[in-house]
Amino acid sequence: MNIDGLNIDGHTRIFGLIGNPVGHTMSPVIHNTLASYYGHNLIYGAFPVADDPVKAVEGAYALGICGLNVTVPHKSAVIPTLVETDDFAFKIGAVNTLVRVDEKKGYKGYNTDMPGLYRALQQENIGIAGETVVILGAGGAARAVAMMTASKGAARVLVLNRTVSKAEAIVREITALYPDCRMYAGSIYDLSNLPDEKFLCIQATSTGMSPHVEQAVIENSAFYERIHTGFDLVYNPYDTKFMRLVRQAGGRAYNGLNMLLYQGVIAYELWNNMKVDEDAVSLVRRRLKEEMGL
Repeated sequence: MNIDGLNIDGHTRIFGLIGNPVGHTMSPVIHNTLASYYGHNLIYGAFPVADDPVKAVEGAYALGICGLNVTVPHKSAVIPTLVETDDFAFKIGAVNTLVRVDEKKGYKGYNTDMPGLYRALQQENIGIAGETVVILGAGGAARAVAMMTASKGAARVLVLNRTVSKAEAIVREITALYPDCRMYAGSIYDLSNLPDEKFLCIQATSTGMSPHVEQAVIENSAFYERIHTGFDLVYNPYDTKFMRLVRQAGGRAYNGLNMLLYQGVIAYELWNNMKVDEDAVSLVRRRLKEEMGL
């Protein structure tokens, strides 16, 4: 059988995504496009797993599935099944990519979300080292962003959240791991302690995600005047209210599509022990935009 240039036969390697829900996922677009581009005999699908992700991972290994992506709500729950965990994923406490390790009879877990975000920032020439970073939110994504920015040499990180105690918990944890980075917690309702200089702001909440496209976690225009670059982890809609407010105040604004793209590219590289070239990245980016109707 031939699917978009992919020849499916008894030697085809199978990869996929587990999570709940998975009907909205763009991951098959990324991986099947790359497989077609490189002529790799592999196919990628989506597997809805509502309950018992541990058994799902064990079953995947028994079935010979070569690698998995993991999305919410299972990114932490699958860790006990793994034979090994990458150091950065271990620190984050969440994995999103599993690589089959037959000699150990299981999968090794990685987190490509934050390396994907870092590569997306690099692609736009947005630096982290020595930078002042403000992170909006204190959930799992914000915690991972705080760890990534601290590990990449940010000079100062401020975590803002509705519930300040959650932001404080992130600051305590990350400061213990990266004491050279000055970290602070604050409330999104009290902006009096913002850094004096302009800063990079990473929007790490689900606010503004479709269908709630006219929402932003902070509406105060004075806040946006302090941002030189805003990066929204949300990619649907393509142009969020957070991004519009950043641009209206004179800053640069980017969405999470390149993060989505690069986290998938890095997973593909891990599965195939290779480096994906920029022509392939550009093709996948075009396919993702087509899928989103852009």
